[in-house]
Parts: sequence; structure tokens; C-alpha cells
Amino acid sequence: MEITQGQYERIEKYLPRQRGNVSMSNLQLINAILYVTENGCKWRTLPKSYGNWHTIYVRMNRWSKNGVLQRLFEALQMENIIRVKVESICLDSTSAKVHPDGTGALKKEGKQAIGRSRGRLTTKIHMVAATDRSAVSFALSGGEAHDSPEGIALLDKIIRAPEQKYILMDRAYEGESMRKKAKEKGYSPAVPPKSNRKDPWEYDKERYKQRSEIERYFPRLKRFRKIFTRYDKLDVLFCGFIYFAMIVDAI
Repeated sequence: MEITQGQYERIEKYLPRQRGNVSMSNLQLINAILYVTENGCKWRTLPKSYGNWHTIYVRMNRWSKNGVLQRLFEALQMENIIRVKVESICLDSTSAKVHPDGTGALKKEGKQAIGRSRGRLTTKIHMVAATDRSAVSFALSGGEAHDSPEGIALLDKIIRAPEQKYILMDRAYEGESMRKKAKEKGYSPAVPPKSNRKDPWEYDKERYKQRSEIERYFPRLKRFRKIFTRYDKLDVLFCGFIYFAMIVDAI
């Protein structure tokens, strides 16, 4: 897979302008990063046809830390290249296994959302999606974290669009505090009560079926091996790859 010139022109204006004697264009750089993201290979094994692996790594690291990829993703949302004009949004999480190469960083080096879940190290990706091709926002936590508190924190960060009326969630988010937060944000929660609830509520079962949108989005994201398995020690770079994968999927 490679980004074409036409696809690149849709995002070119959001990338840092290259200055000085630069031997590699941003399009070449993006295709090199895409190769690593898609195949999950080590930087040192990047084919020489893409250029110097260290130069590409440094640029990707810089873009991740400076928020370039996050701003690019948000800009695409504003332009509706990533379509978010829908009545319902979905909230869910998925886990990424942590490769041994992704462990061992010192705490002082930065955040590392890595935790032990069912005997193995994992990172949870908590995500809000509008459709099976449109993500809204995401956050990371250790694999042992419960979905509901992380979902509340994620809802606090997102800006509700006027046309969005419903939020679809599974039973992991059916707690009182989660439903209260959803209503505070202006959403009508469609979430089934647990079977042991003494005061179960009615919910829109037909609309709830649309929650399959986010279930279909996760496999699209995880076709990139850098997302399916976490190889990066620090959250900032792993988030950079997630933003990168969402941008590529959108364009």
C-alpha cells in the first residue's frame, strides 16, 4: 500500500513545510512510515529504497511529540473528509498486545499505558467512532483498566456536534456515572442493562444495532500491524501511529 500524489494533496497543507537542503519529500516520508505501520517491521529493516531509516524515525517521532498528526486528523474532521455528521456515535474499546520490545522504558521518559490483563501485557484503545470508517477520538489505558472510567474521561474531551443525539455503548458502560456523563454531554445513551439489574431500563434496540459500526472499525485499524501489536515503549509514539493509521484509512 502506498499513498498516491492525489491523496497526498488532500493533506499536504497540514504538514510542516520542509526547509533547507532536504533529500526526502513529505510524500516519500509518509509512504516510508506507512510501510512500517502496515508491516510492523523494525525501523532498521525498512527497505533502503525508502531512504535512511533513522531520518524517517526521527521525523515520525518529532511529528508525534509535536502533535502534527493529531492536528492533521482533527483538521480532516473539520473538513468532513472524515465524515462525522451522523445522529449516533459509538463508544467501545479494544486491546493491543504489547510486544517485549514495547516494555522496559523508565517512567520519567513519558506515559506508558501498559497493564497486565489475563496474564499478558496489553494496552486498551478506548475509542469513539461515528461510522465504520470514521473515528472521532481515542484514549489509551493499561489493559487492566475498566472501560467505564476511561469512557467517562474520553467523553469529557470530545466536542459534541449538533446532529449527534445518541451514544451507543455495550454493558461495560451501563453504570450510573457513565450514563449521567452521557446525558450531561447532551447524548441519549442506548445501552442495555446488566441481567442482574434490579431496576432495568428500556433502550432503543433497533438503534443499538448500529453499534456494530465501531466493531467493524476496529478490524480496519488493526490491519496495521503497528496497531494490532504495540511495539512502542511510550504512549506518544504509539498514539502517533494510531493517528497515522486513521488518517491513511480516511484518505
